[in-house]
Amino acid sequence: MIKKRMLSATLILALAVSSLAGCGKSSSSKGSGETLTVLNYGKYMDESVIKQFEEETGITIKYEEYESPEEMYTKYKAGSIDYDVICSSEYMVEKLINEGEVLSMDYESMDNYKNLDPSILEMASSYDKDHNYSVPYFYGTLGLLYNKTELDAETVSTWDCLWDPTYEDEIIMENSVRDTFAPALIDLGYSLNETNEDHLNEALEILKKQKKDKIVYGYYVDETADAMIGEEALIALCYSGEAAVAMDENENLAYSVPKEGSNLWIDSWFVPKSCTNQTNALKFLNFLCKEDIAQKNFEYVEYASPITSVVENQDSEVKENEAINPSKETISRCEIYTALSDEEAALYTKLWQELLSD
Repeated sequence: MIKKRMLSATLILALAVSSLAGCGKSSSSKGSGETLTVLNYGKYMDESVIKQFEEETGITIKYEEYESPEEMYTKYKAGSIDYDVICSSEYMVEKLINEGEVLSMDYESMDNYKNLDPSILEMASSYDKDHNYSVPYFYGTLGLLYNKTELDAETVSTWDCLWDPTYEDEIIMENSVRDTFAPALIDLGYSLNETNEDHLNEALEILKKQKKDKIVYGYYVDETADAMIGEEALIALCYSGEAAVAMDENENLAYSVPKEGSNLWIDSWFVPKSCTNQTNALKFLNFLCKEDIAQKNFEYVEYASPITSVVENQDSEVKENEAINPSKETISRCEIYTALSDEEAALYTKLWQELLSD
């Protein structure tokens, strides 16, 4: 996930230095000698949040990052690192729950769990049916970030614009198999959770044509916002929060969720079976649900927060910004990704590799 999502090398270095400093002279709290290994999307947590948790608890955070849910799955399943807490997209959380790789949560030990919006928890039931395994972190939509000085809103109100040869070398697609296949499937009238091989091949063909017609400027993840801020392309398929960040930096940019519908994503935290200290893992998740901490992370990421107070404290302009807070009408047009079986995931991967190598 990402929007969706980069923890910079500078931050990683800072955290490493912070951890080393804890082994030397004074700090604001005595180190407990305990550690917590966290795996998260890039660009997805304020540096000060991790430092504050370490200072308040004496627990050292070992922070790792990844770009796509598929990369996260590979990292986790490799088993070389015992991750204690992981954040990922709903369909990957569902997959790991189905595989028995996720520990159930003791929400009663998390005083701040009450800060979560019940309506978001209800949406999360699509992948965590009985709310036993996960804690929503951010949510949003997949849509089109575009240069409104060059394109009108009607042009980007439909996914059709992604296949228009008029925009040669002007469209950025996601370097993510499901996110790039989503508009192709929807444009063909299929679900973004399609698993029929014939239908997926149809989607592959129009994605190949898009690439062959030289419409695609590049397949990006973390680079998308910077590229659009720099006006390197006219349209980018991207996560809503990423669009919000770019719009803050360049007033020529706007965001659209096409009328045919799109993906509603929910990134959630979970505690994997590899966890070596579940008590500390829940302590960390409880910390992230604190109102002031959630506010810091929202200001850093600018994705829709499931913490009620974060939304209540926003001014009307932010509340009504679709790139930050999708409206009920937008949500009603969207579909949440569901988990793929190993065979279905392998098919998607095969088709994705075929697209990139074409």
